[in-house]
Amino acid sequence: MSGFEDKYGEEHQAEFVANIAKVQRQSHAYIFSLVRHREDTEDVLQETNYVLWRRAETYTPGTNFRAWAYKIAQFQVMAYRKKKYKLTEREWLDTDLIEALADEALDSADYLDARHSALETCLQALPQERRQLVSKRYTPGTSVNAMAEELGKAPKAVSETLRRIRHVLMKCIKEKTVIV
Repeated sequence: MSGFEDKYGEEHQAEFVANIAKVQRQSHAYIFSLVRHREDTEDVLQETNYVLWRRAETYTPGTNFRAWAYKIAQFQVMAYRKKKYKLTEREWLDTDLIEALADEALDSADYLDARHSALETCLQALPQERRQLVSKRYTPGTSVNAMAEELGKAPKAVSETLRRIRHVLMKCIKEKTVIV
């Protein structure tokens, strides 16, 4: 990656590494939406990461890293499918279809990011006691019955409180998420 270091310096290299780490989960979901097989998704993600590193100096810092990474992933999906299924150029997947799916996945990712950001904001707006209740409920292995016992309340009362909190959160998220 010396070309990238020479062109942008150490600070941008750190930003590039952070960007790759930040989009891993999203890239996995994006690739899966195009190939629909877990093993293929892992292979394409690995190849995509390799190409991202190889082409790091072509990325312009400050631009939309995820869009750039998704475009590379899209080409890796097409190359992988062509290789895997040994397709001739005529038999190859319709690139217009793949591009349409890729664009839709990118739009979905933007929308999901906006909803995630809204959820974080809405959670912070909850009173601390409510936030802790939600956090505890979504801790792996925690049941409503266990929470009720710990709180000295009936499970039905805890469930109803959680339902009300979820309703408040959903309303808040809808208000904060702008659909373009």
